[in-house]
Amino acid sequence: MNDALHTAIQERLSRAERVLITSHVRPDGDAVGALLGLGLVLQASGRSVQMVLRDGVPENMLHLKGSEQIVSTPAGDFDTFIVLDSGELKRVGQEIVLRKPDIQIDHHLTNTRFGVINLVEPEAVATSAILAESLPRWGFSITQDAASALLTGILTDTMGFRTSNMNSRALRVAADLIDLGANLPELYFEALITRSIEAARYWGMGLSSLQKRDRLIWATLRAADRQAVGYNNLDDADLTNLLSSISDGDIAVLFIEHAPDLIKVSWRSRPGWDVSQIAEQFGGGGHAAAAGAEIPGTLDVVQAFVLDATEKLLQNGNER
Repeated sequence: MNDALHTAIQERLSRAERVLITSHVRPDGDAVGALLGLGLVLQASGRSVQMVLRDGVPENMLHLKGSEQIVSTPAGDFDTFIVLDSGELKRVGQEIVLRKPDIQIDHHLTNTRFGVINLVEPEAVATSAILAESLPRWGFSITQDAASALLTGILTDTMGFRTSNMNSRALRVAADLIDLGANLPELYFEALITRSIEAARYWGMGLSSLQKRDRLIWATLRAADRQAVGYNNLDDADLTNLLSSISDGDIAVLFIEHAPDLIKVSWRSRPGWDVSQIAEQFGGGGHAAAAGAEIPGTLDVVQAFVLDATEKLLQNGNER
């Protein structure tokens, strides 16, 4: 089955001339890394490529070469539509869903297989890792700039090679990308260490709300917090990764108020707990150790429902 999928993708890409590539809203490092990795490789092979992210490129990804080509809306004609790192088609943004994707590539366990060709590998640590292994198989050479983007995707989705799904295969993929010219120390620093003063202050707002009940930890980022510190992005500034490092908890939850009636919820868990099943209850998805959902409702109401569901998981165990 996997061989047939790869053959189908190789054949489809061989016919592509004008390609539109996109990924999910509020893009993380893997979304940007996979988009740039595939986009730059296809450009180098002579294709015309549009790289589109509805919410643009996060500040900590702007150092990646090619990021200046990423636009927020598609323009012009295309013959091939590719979606990367998105478990559901709706996550790319309504404005970009012009038709059913010809190819979609992802690593989320909860992926809905919404493309004509669906390459979904839940065991992969990142969509960027799938592409790093697959592009040579499809007959493409990975350029240095594409290698840097793909390594960034792996670094961010594994929190610097330390998530529970990290394995020797992924390390070998990373090593291959380093051999192609990706600068690991520099990329690690830019993606995972450095942040703006506004992002640091935003963290402070979230940490001041930190609460704990038994083995459950949660924090809140309100829309007013973003405005107060001048943080212009819609993401969590990687605060979820910090929450997951707190030793007193098995599951950490971050509530982000995007609008008065729309709350983004992110879960992180220690090995042994599958938070993707909670995210699915609320229309979201993800991985065992990291999942998310966008839930309509006020902050207080959403928080009450989510905390109740998460506490039930902790009390009843990890059975699906």
